[in-house]
Amino acid sequence: MDKIVIFWSGWEPIVRIVVVGTLTYIGIIILLRVSGKRTLASMNAFDFVITIAMGSAFGRILTAKKVSIAESLTTFLLLVALQYILSYIEVRSSSFSKLITSSPTLLFYNGSFLKKNMLKERIRKKDLIGAVRKKKFSSLNEVEAIILETDGSFSVIRKSGTGANSSYQNLLDKNA
Repeated sequence: MDKIVIFWSGWEPIVRIVVVGTLTYIGIIILLRVSGKRTLASMNAFDFVITIAMGSAFGRILTAKKVSIAESLTTFLLLVALQYILSYIEVRSSSFSKLITSSPTLLFYNGSFLKKNMLKERIRKKDLIGAVRKKKFSSLNEVEAIILETDGSFSVIRKSGTGANSSYQNLLDKNA
């Protein structure tokens, strides 16, 4: 049975954490740089899972004495490879993309809050008004649309009168 240590177990575990942590951290940075910008972009659900898994693996690697640096980097390589493979398939298959990536949701349009969409996305009116303030609008009268983007951020679009050529026409069509 392992000895339980509460306050101090010597310098060896401390040195191991510093060495393994530093080398693994450098390895993660290299893997993320090689894997491309997509790995670090705004997150969809799969990206979020990968991020949590990487954090969890990194924490385990730092504290588990029997996990080697090679095993650690293999773990991160696997996670980055899975993310790369799924993003590769996602950009080539619209049905797969719909499966793993949410679509933007129109929450406010032409002076009206779209309550059905707000309930579905669990967004309160005060959250939208806050988003309008953050974008430096003084009034909802200046706003044509508010969209909940796939990464959870709000796009607040100024009234422009562009009509059918707007960047959110597909969302209007979906809500018609």
